[in-house]
Amino acid sequence: MASEVNGILVAAHELKAPLSLMRQLALNMQCTEDTNTQDRLCDQLVNVSERALLQVNDLTKIARLEDGLFAMEPVSVRGICETVARDVGSLFGFDRKALAIEYKNRQRLVVANSELLYSVIYNFCTNAMHYSANNTTSLMTVSDENEHIRVNVRDYGPTLPISIWRDLNRGNLKQPTHISMRPGSSGLGLYIASQFAGYMHATLGAVRHRDGTSFFVELPVSGQACLF
Repeated sequence: MASEVNGILVAAHELKAPLSLMRQLALNMQCTEDTNTQDRLCDQLVNVSERALLQVNDLTKIARLEDGLFAMEPVSVRGICETVARDVGSLFGFDRKALAIEYKNRQRLVVANSELLYSVIYNFCTNAMHYSANNTTSLMTVSDENEHIRVNVRDYGPTLPISIWRDLNRGNLKQPTHISMRPGSSGLGLYIASQFAGYMHATLGAVRHRDGTSFFVELPVSGQACLF
């Protein structure tokens, strides 16, 4: 019971952050008469709200995983990665950051659910955006790993604590967990990614670096033609 309450508190805390930011952006809009500044603040407000809504929607999807509503099918990995990169591009741009994609895979299709895979990669990318310094470029790499395809996103924030790293690599991240060195979206985002990866029978993991962390998901290659 105590662990469930802690998970709820972590989720509430991380969802509170974008609401506070939206409030501050709205107040800033009221305090300026410069049209360009108002437009920029408005764009930020929309992007922050969309990101918060996506996390709320992801949490509701977790509650519905047991219903088997998310069909597994052949999915184009590159297509999902390109969509995510397009959707997070403006978030990176606000703080003069960038996201690059490097394709090393010959296999193109995996067995997955497109909605859930999108959310996994999106959470990796928003973490990279949140923790990278200004004027830096985060890297998403797509590569073949035997009969799997790995999507890896490198960020340059504080390294992941060993306990969280072990739980993530063992598939034991069962609830949102507070990560003191990485406040913001890591705890909730990694929990969402872990739940979705488990549903898709994918492998979720992380590599610790001296100057950050790489998060990855590995999915089995599909030999079928993609119909979607």
